[in-house]
Amino acid sequence: MNFHRLPLFLLVFVTFSGISQETKSGPIVENYGAVWEIDNPDFKTDKSQEFKVVFDVKNGPESDTEINKNLNTVARFLNMHAQSGIPASQLKAALIVHGTAARNLLTDEAFRNRYKVDNPNRELVEDLLEAGVEVIICGQSSKTRGLPKEDLIPGVKIALSAMTANIQLQNQGYRQIKL
Repeated sequence: MNFHRLPLFLLVFVTFSGISQETKSGPIVENYGAVWEIDNPDFKTDKSQEFKVVFDVKNGPESDTEINKNLNTVARFLNMHAQSGIPASQLKAALIVHGTAARNLLTDEAFRNRYKVDNPNRELVEDLLEAGVEVIICGQSSKTRGLPKEDLIPGVKIALSAMTANIQLQNQGYRQIKL
């Protein structure tokens, strides 16, 4: 930010308003999922409850070199709640991937064979898996798009379908967020 061009009153407001000036990643997913700190929100977060969420991701970026912002949202969910004081043990996240986003779950080698570049989402997916996120690919998308198990990032699970995985997780108390 170029501070010498800001009017003095705005600089004082920005400096002393208590509003966070930048986003921050971590503590659960260190390199992804940067979020803003929200000081004293009006709608209070119940930090005693368990947050069980299943993210349904259908769309991937058009570019072969772009991170899927929808996958990054899972990291944001984990980080924002942990930063606000909710223990990681109370955060349960699953990620169901289908449609054009399915290719974002390929290993670098498989991605490179198809798109001539490394998978820009590989590290993010590996970090999500390491953070305990259950990453599930729709079996129907896997077959339709020619994405066999051996081409997927290790740890990614194949379900019968995205619909099946969604129903099962919702029956276990997960709330769906469709991205």
